[in-house]
Amino acid sequence: MKINIEEKSGFCYGVVRVIEMAEGILDKGEELYCLGQIVHNELEVERLVKKGLKIIEVSELHRIKNSKILFRAHGEPPSSYEIAERNGLTIIDGTCPIVNRIQKSILSGKTEKNSLIVVFGKKNHPEVQGLLGQIPEKTQVISSKEEVSMLPESQIIHLYSQTTMDKGAFNEIAEMINKKQNNEGGKLILHNTICGHVSHRRPGLQKFAAENDLIIFVGGKYSSNGKILFQTCLEQNPNSFYIGSPDEIEAFWLAGADSVGIAGATSTPHWQINDTKLWIEKLLGAK
Repeated sequence: MKINIEEKSGFCYGVVRVIEMAEGILDKGEELYCLGQIVHNELEVERLVKKGLKIIEVSELHRIKNSKILFRAHGEPPSSYEIAERNGLTIIDGTCPIVNRIQKSILSGKTEKNSLIVVFGKKNHPEVQGLLGQIPEKTQVISSKEEVSMLPESQIIHLYSQTTMDKGAFNEIAEMINKKQNNEGGKLILHNTICGHVSHRRPGLQKFAAENDLIIFVGGKYSSNGKILFQTCLEQNPNSFYIGSPDEIEAFWLAGADSVGIAGATSTPHWQINDTKLWIEKLLGAK
């Protein structure tokens, strides 16, 4: 059996950057807190926790004083910065540059009259929470086409997206909002904020899924981009499976396959993809 690894799988730049920031401090033996899961990958978080990283939630931030706090790539609302500075914390800002630009773009419309910021995304996702926090009184989140009808009419709507959402769904929602606003005297201003690292992988993944008999997709349980990229594989190849750890692979999945393709999310480390390859080789050797 041939085992192939999709060449663009693995951490995106934003995740690589924040992981390197964390390891640079931890390797010096310094205390480091991280606000929320540094990346949506349970095994990578576990690896960093073993190195000394201390994960805390927003509700715990006010208790931490005079230490270093890492803000992950997803970004944070202004309130997190205010609490950290008030408590004398040194902020290690790992916000992805793309997310940072989106936050600044939203904030620039603070004084614009008769406007509403609409974010297409998952309301409880940390990146979306960071975007909402820029101008909470003027920002609304929608997660589906059905929610477009809830948007007010006759307004200037600035449409943004969580960076890891599906581009096709975003375009459909933009078309619906544009039609609704034009009919009611409003206006849509579109901001294409889906990360290219996710959207540009779709054609390559489709080809990769079609070329292999079996697809093993490696991603975290809560990885938004992982679920979207896996869906791309599944649409092309029904013989696709999503795993969080190599030991979840069932030996019977491999039966009758001449080739298996391994792919991963932008939050999946290369070491985990390589471990998956080794695990498959071990299963094949046991037959």
